[in-house]
Amino acid sequence: MKKSTIASLIGLAFSTNIFATEDINLDNVVITAARIPQTRESVIGDITVIDAEEIQRAGQSTLIDILQNQPGIEITSNGGTGKVSGIFIRGTNTNHALVLVDGIKLNSATAGKTTLENLPLTLIDKIEILRGPATSLYGQDAIGGVIQIFTKKGSGQPKFYADIGYGVYNTKSLQAGAYGATNDTNFAFGISKLNTDGYSSYKTNNSNFDDNDGYRNLSATASLSYKISEGHDLGLQVLNSKGKSNYDNRYNIYSFDPAFHDNTETTQHSYSIYSKNKITSNWLSTLKIGEGYDKSATSAAGFTSPENSIFSTKQFQWSWQNDFELALGTLTLAYDRLQERVKSTSAFDKYDRNNNGYYLGYLVGFGNHSVKANFRSDQNSTFGTNNTHGLGYGYRLNDYWRTSVSYGTAFKAPTFNDLYYPFTDYGGGFSYQGNPNLKPETSINKEISVIYNNDATNLSITYFRNDISNLILGSQNIPVDTAINLGSISIKGLTLAANQTLGNWHYGSSLDIQSPHNNENNNMLLRRANRHGIANLNYTFGNWRLGAETIASSQRYNDSANTLPISGYAVFNLTSEYKINQDWKIQGKLNNIFDKNYALAYDGDPKSDGFIYATAGTNLFVNIRWEPK
Repeated sequence: MKKSTIASLIGLAFSTNIFATEDINLDNVVITAARIPQTRESVIGDITVIDAEEIQRAGQSTLIDILQNQPGIEITSNGGTGKVSGIFIRGTNTNHALVLVDGIKLNSATAGKTTLENLPLTLIDKIEILRGPATSLYGQDAIGGVIQIFTKKGSGQPKFYADIGYGVYNTKSLQAGAYGATNDTNFAFGISKLNTDGYSSYKTNNSNFDDNDGYRNLSATASLSYKISEGHDLGLQVLNSKGKSNYDNRYNIYSFDPAFHDNTETTQHSYSIYSKNKITSNWLSTLKIGEGYDKSATSAAGFTSPENSIFSTKQFQWSWQNDFELALGTLTLAYDRLQERVKSTSAFDKYDRNNNGYYLGYLVGFGNHSVKANFRSDQNSTFGTNNTHGLGYGYRLNDYWRTSVSYGTAFKAPTFNDLYYPFTDYGGGFSYQGNPNLKPETSINKEISVIYNNDATNLSITYFRNDISNLILGSQNIPVDTAINLGSISIKGLTLAANQTLGNWHYGSSLDIQSPHNNENNNMLLRRANRHGIANLNYTFGNWRLGAETIASSQRYNDSANTLPISGYAVFNLTSEYKINQDWKIQGKLNNIFDKNYALAYDGDPKSDGFIYATAGTNLFVNIRWEPK
């Protein structure tokens, strides 16, 4: 049964007790919406939960693929698996999504976004997506929302699992691992490997670029927790991912020789150690220390020695969170410390900055009413003090209908590239440099939701408006280029979602209608559509599950001036699964069954000297999974 909450789960009349560690049923718990465990039905906020079952059913999909199938999310990609990609949550920028891995921030402080295309979906246990501003919860960057990734954890009788698959483009995957518990120790570890020859990242008639641009990835995760005594736990969580992606660089004359490929090696890791302690019956203290690391090393082949361009970010983080159960509601106090350190072959004027965040949250439910309030003060070593807040109210009309309203503010600090990128002359009269006078981006978001829910039906409608000031335009595509603050941006939108289970049939869909525009000239924001929708239909009988899905988008533009339109598209996929027995199952996925020729992004103007970034044609992938019950 699909357990993803496809639209706003508006919690009304909920119990606000903090769950003790041993009481948590992870299959029905949301952490991201309030920094404390809540049941899915008790959340105030526009949230989606993608659980382990749904991830497994996705087959050989990537993290980008499964995010594209969620409400409120569009994607952009520069040409296939492992290539530079990004997501837009509710029409906001790709660097407006804060990504956490087991509570640890993981992104590039230079590029400003997380390399999601390099993170292994197969080692992820659950994903929570919170749409709307969340700076008052987690600090800078969360103007569009939060994506929190939870790696696999151990519980129950120790078990092993393995999965092997093969598909078009000579795509091969392998994963294996184990998880479980022995006495007072819970453990989980896994390893994942993916190799694909891929296809040409450029869609062009120029035979110099008519080659395969492959990708390979090796990743591992580990989790260990030990119960010292009742209410006192120590734990360790680790994720490490390393990928290498080949691509053609049309600006490098040596790329015309098929023997010479540019490539980028991406290394990411996150680790954390934590101590969770029930100090008293109504006081839970959690201390977490960890690091998020992102490194990108690009080699431009064809020279006497490779020309390496390296950008790396270390983000040392520690957090002390205290949750108090009061006579009425739950009070949360937290201190978060973030230390960003950058290393690069480029000579930045500054390589580090720190942020101290002080958080206060309150969650309460009484009768048919519920209230969530957050306040956060971030003290940044570069930009001083930034205060943000959020307020939400929910009301349960009856057993099936609920409604809520919320208001929140957010901010994002400029990236190191925006501020300090050194002057670089690229030739041909084009150069770029950072702008140290940039201001942080700020936003005000308002939304209202109505939801109907019973055992078989889930319907929802969410209206939002996000007003962003000082939006940073990273490049203006002018001869002497630099980042600038724009005036104001308003993104208004409506998300409609539905889930229906009827016997062996399950149907799910969502439609996003939005207006991501620049208020100064009414132009649409780069690569974002006015309409975006998804739909899926599944039928289960015996040991079989058959499914069909579609993703559709209206026209977008590849430039901020709206002179380069990207046509709308609709792509159809088929899925299947057969359970051979309780331990074995085989899955298949046929993507783009009508071989749709479409684009998500351009490199320049394809009508003159630009290229189209390619997307996959019809392709099949089959995998076999073994997991003894």
